[in-house]
Amino acid sequence: QVQLVESGGGLVQTGGSLRLSCAASGRTFRINTMGWYRQAPGKQREVVAAITSGGNTNYADFVQGRFTISRDNAKNTVYLQMNSLKPEDTGVYYCNAKYRHWNEAFTDYWGQGTQVTVSS
Repeated sequence: QVQLVESGGGLVQTGGSLRLSCAASGRTFRINTMGWYRQAPGKQREVVAAITSGGNTNYADFVQGRFTISRDNAKNTVYLQMNSLKPEDTGVYYCNAKYRHWNEAFTDYWGQGTQVTVSS
């Protein structure tokens, strides 16, 4: 019903920047909120940022103004601009989309993840 493909991860030094992209395909007209989650080794997956179809955003406390989430509904793509990266930001970053069914129930769809590594 929905497929998500992430790109833009890589290796960067402390203080550097990366821009992640997530392209959605399939029944994209049913997608409400999209967002980014991350999972570090040995830790639970946690939300990084989220954005609604109307452009309202929400960020985790650890972002501390360093990241910006944006969305292009015409291109069915969500972005995460990450600046001032720290080693603690290292992990696999996953794109998420909340799919609205006809009965108003929601299902979470996930990309396969893109690796972000921040070296000291």
